[in-house]
Amino acid sequence: MSSSPTRSPGDGAGGSPSGEPGGSASAGRESAGGARGEEDRLRIQITIGEQRFGATLAESAAARDLVAQLPVTVDMIDHGGVEKTGPLPSPLSLDGQPDGADPDVGDLGYYAPGSDLVLYYGDQSYFPGIVVLGRLDGDAAQRISELTGSVTARVEALDD
Repeated sequence: MSSSPTRSPGDGAGGSPSGEPGGSASAGRESAGGARGEEDRLRIQITIGEQRFGATLAESAAARDLVAQLPVTVDMIDHGGVEKTGPLPSPLSLDGQPDGADPDVGDLGYYAPGSDLVLYYGDQSYFPGIVVLGRLDGDAAQRISELTGSVTARVEALDD
């Protein structure tokens, strides 16, 4: 990878700021960023067709492993009207992760049993093997929900 990921100083991308108390359910989850400041976050871009979606990654071994694989193209399928999933080239580290997670709409995740990158646009309940990698920006979940069927996603680190 020739460029390093951007670290975003509190861009307020979608939902409540993840480092502040009293925000959304994902705000307090260590796997979704915990109490670290926004300036410590890695930024990525996901391109599907002509649409681009930004995301902020949590500080975790799994997120670092994802960044190490970038850029990557992932063929994704729709699952149950709640998520788009597709296999990554290599598994991500599960160091420091719980056995599963209950991702929020708009979370970026990893499903360990299939080594799948997951874009959550609907309500997925707790499931073993889910790791929350970070958060999609703004209305990305809504826009992804409008993409029918299979898609191809290009995932890249954003430059400083």
